[in-house]
Amino acid sequence: MDLATVIGIILGLSAIIGSIMAGGPLSSFIDVGSIFVVVGGTIASTLINFSLGQVTAVIGVIKKTFLYPIAPPGETIKKLVHFADMARREGILFLEKEMANVDDEFLKQGLQLSIDGTEPDAIRNILTTEIASLKTRHDLGSSILLSMGTMAPAFGMIGTLIGLVLMLGSMDDPSTIGPSMAIALLTTFYGAVLANVFFNPMAGKLQMRSGEEILVRTLMMEGILAMQSGDNPRIVEQKLISFIAPQLRSDVRSEE
Repeated sequence: MDLATVIGIILGLSAIIGSIMAGGPLSSFIDVGSIFVVVGGTIASTLINFSLGQVTAVIGVIKKTFLYPIAPPGETIKKLVHFADMARREGILFLEKEMANVDDEFLKQGLQLSIDGTEPDAIRNILTTEIASLKTRHDLGSSILLSMGTMAPAFGMIGTLIGLVLMLGSMDDPSTIGPSMAIALLTTFYGAVLANVFFNPMAGKLQMRSGEEILVRTLMMEGILAMQSGDNPRIVEQKLISFIAPQLRSDVRSEE
């Protein structure tokens, strides 16, 4: 689980709730009608803007902001160098015995293609297409979240305008102006909270996770192609290390 996302959400909500309770009761910031306008309106606009399948599929993509099962690049490089060493000493077909220990479906697919004797260009094309499809899915999820981050404040403003119209319609009773104005502003508050605590930060985290996953899959593809061509494990390591940041390279080498 990605603790940064969980901690960030908890801190954000705690800061908001804490500031509310420091100045008055929390119940004064709860209004069912305002919640309905913002949440219902945001969901409605999202369904209009995207297909139902795309909206439901984004739930699985959002999980990547909380659950992050992708192995670090350093671990992936060590595993690929180990496979390259085995392939060089025992032959590429020997890796078939290791397939049961491979959990990543992308890596398993690439290894199977290599074991089956698929041409390197064909392997690169297949795996590159897989990476491109992954990026497309993640970009769609990020765009949906960003869209929701734009729509939530807009519906907050719509709710505020509705509240102001209703308030102006009852100006004959001055005692209702204050409470009505407070309720009208709540929708703007809800929209801002949803956009800035949830939707927009999650979209940014998803883009970051997407880049990390693409990097790991690129390492897998290049490692598979290198071991298929019979490269020395040391050369395979040097090729793969060049893909990661300099500050991470010493950690990989020190773990050898």
